[in-house]
Amino acid sequence: MFLTIPRKRLIAYGLIVTFLVSLALSLTGCGRFTDRKPNAGTPDAAKPDISAQPEESKVKVTLYFGDRQAMYLVPEEREAAKGAKSLEEVIVSELIKGPESADLTRSVPEGTRLLSVSVVENVAYANFSKELQTKHWGGSAGETMTVYSIVNSLAKVDGVDKVQFLLEGEPMESLAGHIDMTGPVAPRWDLVNEG
Repeated sequence: MFLTIPRKRLIAYGLIVTFLVSLALSLTGCGRFTDRKPNAGTPDAAKPDISAQPEESKVKVTLYFGDRQAMYLVPEEREAAKGAKSLEEVIVSELIKGPESADLTRSVPEGTRLLSVSVVENVAYANFSKELQTKHWGGSAGETMTVYSIVNSLAKVDGVDKVQFLLEGEPMESLAGHIDMTGPVAPRWDLVNEG
């Protein structure tokens, strides 16, 4: 004795079974190859690439500080935390901190803040707080060390040829009356003593 199933019901059952199998495969992830990564079955691939404290990126910079006689600029290399800052911001921030070597002197007055720095057509526009001028120690040698410490350090960055100084957003005429800073200032490599 055979059961005869009408043809329409047989097609309907087949469609239902096909739908259920497709649904089960899609829910379990079988058949999806686009999300698989190479070596996905290895133990290292199963570990997510996260940590409680992400490693902070470091950058190597060359800074120029004055010697004890305020005659020459001496390079000082250091590694600095970069974070989200531009390389120009990192350099000026490190100059503001001062030298690590006891043989070198501070070139940027304490309390000075970098308000912004941006590079347009190979000129770095460095905008400082008023303390760059109001707390400066003065003198032609002191002014030379400050100006070219900043300019030479920034000019080591690819794409920076000169520096335009701004004080609280306004162009500076001079820092202490000895160097014309109305336009972009070019580096002076003749002041550098490699030691």
